[in-house]
Amino acid sequence: MDLLTFQNDQYPSFQAMGNAAQFAIPYAKYYCKGTGYDIGFCKEEWKLPNAVGIDYSLQNGYHADNLPDDQVDYIFSSHCLEHVDHWTKTLEYWISKLKKGGILFLYLPDFSQKYWRPWNNRKHNHCFTQEIVYNFLVDHNMSNIFKSGIDLNNSFMIVCQK
Repeated sequence: MDLLTFQNDQYPSFQAMGNAAQFAIPYAKYYCKGTGYDIGFCKEEWKLPNAVGIDYSLQNGYHADNLPDDQVDYIFSSHCLEHVDHWTKTLEYWISKLKKGGILFLYLPDFSQKYWRPWNNRKHNHCFTQEIVYNFLVDHNMSNIFKSGIDLNNSFMIVCQK
């Protein structure tokens, strides 16, 4: 079994390979119906099927903080929110882009993975716990909030409705 060691802790080596979305997409397919975005998908083969891809790599002007004018049925995002400048502003913006009843599906790296903390990984601007994101969503009147446990990818899912 391939493992990585960081600060005397071991993690599965797949955590360094990208495509974290692969662990969330099977669940997202149950919730993400209609028209929606996969924000920060990076590679076409990693994108949530049938979602409109939003990523800097497309070089079309759209990114996490600049979405098309439409309101959508869902927003899916995997391992993207930790990279934005101001995650609270970005998440408020995403919520504003959802139709009433729309689904927000987030898959986020958990604080438990030491390498993903911003002081160890300069690509990350933020680190998350389930409770921080859950409380933000409650304070922003999101409903039917479900949070998963921390998975083998040291990540968690939060699904909610506007």
